[in-house]
Amino acid sequence: MINNKKKVVLFANGDFPQPEKIQSQISGQDVLIAVDGGLKYITGSNLTPDLIIGDLDSADPKDIEKFQKRGVEIRKFPVEKNETDLELALLASLETQPDEVWVVGALGKRIDQTLGNIFLIASPKFASLDLKLIDGVQEIFMIRSSRTIKGKTGDRVSLLPLNGPVTGINTHGLYYPLENETLAPHQTRGISNKMTQSEANITIREGLLLCIHETFDFNEGDQE
Repeated sequence: MINNKKKVVLFANGDFPQPEKIQSQISGQDVLIAVDGGLKYITGSNLTPDLIIGDLDSADPKDIEKFQKRGVEIRKFPVEKNETDLELALLASLETQPDEVWVVGALGKRIDQTLGNIFLIASPKFASLDLKLIDGVQEIFMIRSSRTIKGKTGDRVSLLPLNGPVTGINTHGLYYPLENETLAPHQTRGISNKMTQSEANITIREGLLLCIHETFDFNEGDQE
């Protein structure tokens, strides 16, 4: 069983354009989970996973064998299953009771997988997590009540409502401010806003708001 630590980093098998930005933020206290073929990012960074999980149809068998000999836990599932490998990995991450979960390599390549991964982090099962999809260029997360984003002036921030309209949206620190307003799924008003300072604050009254923050600083604020 993987140990209780503060941060869990899941390595999926999608695109990972700037791994050095994530690697510099990984410490020996973090739990590292290889999600099937995402194992290649861990081995390429000379890191050791705490857990390898999935149906293992895309991970290098030699890497699996190497880590198995080192005592790394491996959870293998059948190819025919109801969950994706990433969903299984996210469920496993809950065992650590983490403060935050980063999912890297979850974007790009297949659009069905990318959309599925974005919808996955909207699940109520993960509502208690400070959960982000990140790749060194952008971070994607859900806003359920409030969020403070730290970055720099000019960073792009897009806000997209999920599961229906999001009401009572207020923003501070964005070029196009929202004041007690509503965004609906059939509208594109929330796309391509920009930060006017190093910090932006977003609050909502009701709904589920997807935030995409591009070119960011990892020292982001907490979600309430």
